[in-house]
Amino acid sequence: MAKKIPSLLLKNGQLATLQDDGEAFGLIPDGSIIVRDGIIEWVGEESDRPSISSDIEIDLDGRLVTPGLIDCHTHLIFAGDRSDEFEARLNGVSYSDIAQAGGGIFSTVRSTRAASEDMLVQTGTQRLLRLASEGVTTVEVKSGYGLDLETECRMLRAARRAGAATHLDVRTTYLGAHMVPPEYTNRRQDYVGYICDEVLPAVVDQDLADAVDGFCEGIAFTTDEMDAIFEAATELNLPVKLHAEQLTDQGGAELAASHGALSVDHLEYLTEDGVIAMARAGSVAVLIPGAFYYLREHQLPPVELLRRYNVPIAVATDLNPGSSPVFSLLTAMNMACVQFSLTVEEVLAGVTCHAASALGLPDRGVIKPENIADLAIWDVARPAQLVYPVGLNPCSGVIKGGEIIAAPEGQVQGA
Repeated sequence: MAKKIPSLLLKNGQLATLQDDGEAFGLIPDGSIIVRDGIIEWVGEESDRPSISSDIEIDLDGRLVTPGLIDCHTHLIFAGDRSDEFEARLNGVSYSDIAQAGGGIFSTVRSTRAASEDMLVQTGTQRLLRLASEGVTTVEVKSGYGLDLETECRMLRAARRAGAATHLDVRTTYLGAHMVPPEYTNRRQDYVGYICDEVLPAVVDQDLADAVDGFCEGIAFTTDEMDAIFEAATELNLPVKLHAEQLTDQGGAELAASHGALSVDHLEYLTEDGVIAMARAGSVAVLIPGAFYYLREHQLPPVELLRRYNVPIAVATDLNPGSSPVFSLLTAMNMACVQFSLTVEEVLAGVTCHAASALGLPDRGVIKPENIADLAIWDVARPAQLVYPVGLNPCSGVIKGGEIIAAPEGQVQGA
């Protein structure tokens, strides 16, 4: 059911608005939402609702409504399979050893370079629809499995096309600084120059990316190398973000913060100095419990430090073929609570308002007037029921920009 309508009323629901009004979850126990031309016009208690005529009404019958969920870190455009590496890690081979032996990201690079754009669109669309079935309305998709101009642009185009084939907003991020490709072995600086001088200008010229990312790690790129790439991105008016402090402390968070990064992601080895730098820059901390789980890590991200310095915390799937083949944002939310001790309110904010900030999107993630009407409807009585189970999807309705993608059966009235 995909229907764009001029005006829409949702009534008799529990609204977890995520507004910062002093109430947990910004909860309105018996609330209504008025949507007009895809934008939230009014939200509040049912008893205070203005008398209006609407084209369609949805009686929520006590169901929970949240902002549409946002998966702010994925690598879901790829080809190939790395289940063999999963098995190798179970047998004691480390992620770093696999990468240094030519596997890991390089394995996916070989498969993705050989894949057609249409195939990448087809598989990417399937993955997006799986996320959408759980109330996700916005997804960030990174490149980084091409490491050359042709394949990186093909990935970014495929991500945009897959978004157009679904009802999701897709934000694309150029991640050429994922690994140094084999053809540039022993020529690292040449590859950094290639990114800055050739690939980034081409990506901008073709309007394919909304941001630039990199992997700052001992097995990937140094802070000096990322500094040069971020300088080039800034000159081209592209915001930046960074994979940092996942496996070791490289000082990546401070480097990213110095460039005003939208977000810094992973962060298991983040130091207090890095937290302070992120707080000053307003960068969001994106936690990735799926990779922590699959790589069987033990170093927890410093959640207490992030709380102390009021750094916003987002949560994402990191959906990728190697270190986090997690196709469910609800599962990632559960993992973040169980593994990282986030509260239910923190994790819900982490996939709505804070995830929106991590993508530089102030027009969503909170149910409030003037925001885009991206909403998820749930067959649950309280927010904790979204996070408590694994393998259960209670999403019964999705509204994307005022368009009814799905709605509770029998609850829609109007034309």
